[in-house]
Amino acid sequence: MGVRAWVREQLTVLYEHRIARSLTGADLPRHVGVIMDGNRRWARAIGLEDVAHGHRRGAEKIVDLLGWCDDAGVQVVTLFLLSTDNLGRPEPELSALLSIIEDVATDLSRPGRRWQLRAMGALELLPAETAAVLKKAEEDTQGRPGAHVNLAVGYGGRQEIADAVRSLLAEHAERGTTLPELVEALEVDHIAEHLYTRGQPDPDLVIRTSGEQRLSGFLLWQTANAEFHFTDVYWPDFRRVDFLRALRDYAARHRRFGA
Repeated sequence: MGVRAWVREQLTVLYEHRIARSLTGADLPRHVGVIMDGNRRWARAIGLEDVAHGHRRGAEKIVDLLGWCDDAGVQVVTLFLLSTDNLGRPEPELSALLSIIEDVATDLSRPGRRWQLRAMGALELLPAETAAVLKKAEEDTQGRPGAHVNLAVGYGGRQEIADAVRSLLAEHAERGTTLPELVEALEVDHIAEHLYTRGQPDPDLVIRTSGEQRLSGFLLWQTANAEFHFTDVYWPDFRRVDFLRALRDYAARHRRFGA
């Protein structure tokens, strides 16, 4: 490491400590959603033709992120790993990406990890092997003491809402509820009880990397009152200091929830 790089690194560490101290006693999020964008652009920016290298580098960042969330007391983390739109990517890229996601799920669920995993999305649209790995990771981590980590794979916000409504209708059909009775009784919370994130608090903060400023269908229902933090950093280059900046940005806002 050159002298300039060493100096930059030391200054970054000092800056991290400064931000961390400023967050002492601050209002921090219970649930953080992360749209981990920019893996392919990161790979191309450094001259790599195979964008799978970007996805692998991004996957390596996940354990770091979860550690930072643990340090901040975040109780729920939702990671947007693969959208339903991504399923239309060219087969070689999609196969590599699915393999990387399987490795992520296996790594996060291995013995010694504290996190409780939940696979969320249209798993029936995934290859059977990928779906099986995700479900096994979920089963193996039940009851662990750490944060809940949602792995959004084959996920689409509109699909989630449609699935929730379908589940709600099926439940009431089994009860013998008539359609007029359901129309009369239906409340917002009834649909929320059938979302993939049921039983969890809605996200307080959503972070998206790579400079894009849109949700891309991520947690459309749950983010009605969320705060958003957009950064130009590509996901593989996302650092602890970038995460702390997002927390500082969140803590500085006055959340009114429409009031």
